[in-house]
Amino acid sequence: MMAGLLQKEDFDELLKWIGGRRKFRLLYKITRDGCSALNFHSKCDGKGMTVTVLCNPSDTVYGGFTSQSWTSAGGAYLSDPKAFLFQLKFNGKSSYNQFPIKPEKIANAVHCNSGYGPIFGGGHDLTTFSGNLTASNGVFTLNGSCALNTTYNMKGTDYNAFANGNLQVKEMEVYQVDDCDMNDPLEIPWRRTPEWTTRLMQELKEEIENYKPLEQLKIQQTKILLIGQIGAGKSSFFNTINSIFRGYVTSQACSGTAEHSLTTQYRSYQVRNCPSGKPLNFRLCDTRGLEEGQGIEAQDVCYILDGNTPDKYVFNPSLPLSSDITGFVKAPKLKDRIHCVAFVLDASSVDVMSEKILEKIRKLQIAMNQRGLPQVVLLTKIDKISASLQDDVGLTYYIPTVQEHVDKVAAMIGLPRSHVIPVKNYESERELNDNINILNLLAMQQILHFADDFLYNYLDDLDEEQISTAD
Repeated sequence: MMAGLLQKEDFDELLKWIGGRRKFRLLYKITRDGCSALNFHSKCDGKGMTVTVLCNPSDTVYGGFTSQSWTSAGGAYLSDPKAFLFQLKFNGKSSYNQFPIKPEKIANAVHCNSGYGPIFGGGHDLTTFSGNLTASNGVFTLNGSCALNTTYNMKGTDYNAFANGNLQVKEMEVYQVDDCDMNDPLEIPWRRTPEWTTRLMQELKEEIENYKPLEQLKIQQTKILLIGQIGAGKSSFFNTINSIFRGYVTSQACSGTAEHSLTTQYRSYQVRNCPSGKPLNFRLCDTRGLEEGQGIEAQDVCYILDGNTPDKYVFNPSLPLSSDITGFVKAPKLKDRIHCVAFVLDASSVDVMSEKILEKIRKLQIAMNQRGLPQVVLLTKIDKISASLQDDVGLTYYIPTVQEHVDKVAAMIGLPRSHVIPVKNYESERELNDNINILNLLAMQQILHFADDFLYNYLDDLDEEQISTAD
């Protein structure tokens, strides 16, 4: 992946100014390729839209954009109504400023010359360098010039406020700006995660293995309810998490595809560590899938949320769950209740999800919100919406189409985008895969954090009750 001057927020700001869905590719970097006009043109000519970025020793970051291709022509001006200068940082602090081209100066947007690096404007507003330059103590003293406000509208910003009044730089980079195919990996992730390594996987496993609910509440395990469409993969998600801690691919929960839900029971599954068999301090609770004509109903879910439903209760499609069933928990405690809900949705079918299913989900959310229950969405089968992920799910947070589905589902379900988590379950795989493990462990980590949020709120309510009673 690209290693350069700019951070995600910088690229996001540039994209606002440039417009459209784009990807950036680092073409030229003076600390890597040399501060040489010849090297600049050999790497950047004919590449279409580019962004030139300079960073000086004061950590002021500025530059220019052109939608035209650089050339090695002698003394040629290129017309470009889309060109602009910009500033991203001033003395190390974010300072997002765009300086558009003056309408009457469009014909002089950029100047091309084989003996020079990038030149913006007639006059010239920003000439970077000519010939070949070397660094002294890590700093390049560029031999260009800066005659601002000639071609570009600087809105009162002078040379000192733009570039600290000098052309000394510790880095200069040129990025190609290209149209972005929704399945092409981005240069920077649309959601930040730690670097995916075997060490990260082990750290996540250890964190989840060592997880304990709030000690003050004296409950052994948090309970997470998985609920979603038939075939979306809620049982497979349990199997996947179980596999990671067992050390091999398991299929303890019944999973697959069928016309109606394969899950006929309410199951509160333990995830056990291998080889000790010791249960971890959370349970994944599986239940019937959501169906248009039948499936689990809102009242059944309420009993589950409140902790009334006994483990292994068998659902009867013609008879709703009631307090008359055998084993009904009439006085549930905090340990019996659900502490977080994960809706499980199939990424490959969210575009055709029926309004009836959405209505069921919204009704369930009303009940969950009344109980203060945090909710997430596990967006499964992401490898079905991007061919790139069929070979490497480590690219999940670099694929624009995954981001698009996350945004769409967040809007549909009415949750923040950060609550929609893409995952890939073990399905056809026979061996564990580090990247599948990391993707699902990151999801499990976030779910447990949300469960803790619920428990903290519960603890706050207890404290308030005690204060009220004392008063």
